[in-house]
Amino acid sequence: MAELSSSQTVPGLDLGAEESLGLYRRMRLIRSFEDAVQVQFQAGNVHGTTHLYSGQEAGAVGVCSVLGEGDKVAGTYRGHGHALALGVSPQGLMDELLGRETGLCGGRAGSMNVVDASTGLIGCFGIVGGSIGAATGAALSQKLLGTGTVAVAFFGEGTANQAYFHECLNWAQVEKLPAVFVCENNMYMEFTPIENVTAGEIVARPIAMGIHTRQVDGNDVWAVREAAWEAVEHARSGRGPAFLETLTYRFVGHSRSDPGRYRRPGELEEWRRRDPLLLARAGLEQRFGIGPARCEEVDAEVAAELEGIVAAGLAAPFPRPSAAATEFKHG
Repeated sequence: MAELSSSQTVPGLDLGAEESLGLYRRMRLIRSFEDAVQVQFQAGNVHGTTHLYSGQEAGAVGVCSVLGEGDKVAGTYRGHGHALALGVSPQGLMDELLGRETGLCGGRAGSMNVVDASTGLIGCFGIVGGSIGAATGAALSQKLLGTGTVAVAFFGEGTANQAYFHECLNWAQVEKLPAVFVCENNMYMEFTPIENVTAGEIVARPIAMGIHTRQVDGNDVWAVREAAWEAVEHARSGRGPAFLETLTYRFVGHSRSDPGRYRRPGELEEWRRRDPLLLARAGLEQRFGIGPARCEEVDAEVAAELEGIVAAGLAAPFPRPSAAATEFKHG
């Protein structure tokens, strides 16, 4: 097994109290945003399908917190969390999901295919494994241009059984590309438990290729951040790609129509006791003496912000029919 990273102090990762509280705020923003999206979807205001990130917030926030200017990110169809963790405008993202002209992509991308070049989000991909191909290509460009930046691919555990996974990881290692592969293992491939379709441990695959690999508690933002910092520094230094498996769990269904009967009895309740937000609160109190009252203030601030975002999104205009024939430039 790869080393299971724990939440320890790592040089270069020190954050002050307010910066650390900012990690919690970003996680709360993602959770509240997804709750609002679900309400709007059920009201018929979000069309198509949605895949929510609720329960996995520590992964995206921990990884994106160590990225810098010029770094690129490729997300999945469960990409709202990736986008918000990277710093994408929540107003622009909500407007996009509502199909409004003011959305990040002019109301054309919907939930699964958001792009925001201004923040380094090269795309969220509905195709399983598409994020790996996109990030590997971006990493090749970064190496050839000598930018000193990295490309991060988020993907689920099901992608480990796709051809994209093996081909891109192999090539990235051979060419020593500055890529960071982040496998968000939430235990289920839609409705299928991972052990029913995946042989061995996922981390054994990149290890066999000689890739720098870590497995980490994906619900602990501190542990993810520290392991991600190590992975990003490895890739940025020219030593080749890095692989990070975050062990996590989604609190919601796979998508819009998910009865959840595939879950084991009591499993969801057990994981909720390790809610990333609860663990982050505990970490804030332990490290900085920031108690529940301050976190509740943040929760209230985010709730008010989301209320305004939804109201503004619903009031925004739909795309003009004439815009369908014009080019739209992301970011």
